[in-house]
Amino acid sequence: MSFVFLLNSALLGVGLAMDAFSVSLANGLHEPDMSRKRMSIMAGVYSFFQFAMPMIGWLCVKTIADAFSAFRAFIPWIALGLLLYIGGKMLIEGIRERKKTDVGEEHKRLSAGDLLVQGIATSIDALSVGFTISQYDLTMAVVCGLIIAVVTFVICIGGLLIGRKAGTRLSWKASVLGGAILVGIGLEIFIKGVFFNA
Repeated sequence: MSFVFLLNSALLGVGLAMDAFSVSLANGLHEPDMSRKRMSIMAGVYSFFQFAMPMIGWLCVKTIADAFSAFRAFIPWIALGLLLYIGGKMLIEGIRERKKTDVGEEHKRLSAGDLLVQGIATSIDALSVGFTISQYDLTMAVVCGLIIAVVTFVICIGGLLIGRKAGTRLSWKASVLGGAILVGIGLEIFIKGVFFNA
C-alpha cells in the first residue's frame, strides 16, 4: 500500500461524499437542534453505506460481473426515486410548517427509516466504484473502503454543522430548502448516470 494508493482512496472518498455532504447540509437545516450524538449517528450511517457499496460492487465484479453490469443501468433511477421521496416529504413538511411558525416549536426529526433511505440513495452510485477498485485484493479493497468511510464521516459532520447553524436562522424555510437540495441531488445523480455514463 503506497502513498499514491492512500491519496487516491482519500480523493475517491471526497468525490463520493459530496452527495452525502449535501444531504447532511439539508438534514442540519431541517433539524437545527440536532444533538452531537445524533449528528455522529447520522454521519455514521452515511459512512457505513459509503464503505459497504464499493465493497458490494467489488464483490460483484469478482463474482457476478455480467449481472452487475446489467444492474448498473438502474442505479440512477433508484437514487432518483429514493431522493425524490425523501426530498418531497421534507418540502411538504416545510410548507405545512409555514402555517405554524412559532419560534419555540420543535422541528420534526428525520425517522430512522428515512435516514437509511438517504444512506442508500446517496451511496448507491458508489457501487460502480467496485469496477474502479476491482484490481485490488481484499485487504486493499477494505482499506480503500475504510478510507472512503472516514472521509465521508468527516465531510458529513461538516455538512450537519453548517446546516444546523443556518437552520436556526431559517426556521420553516430550512425544510423547504433541505427538501429542494435532496430533490436536486436526485436529479443530478439521475442526469449524470443516464446521460453522461451511457
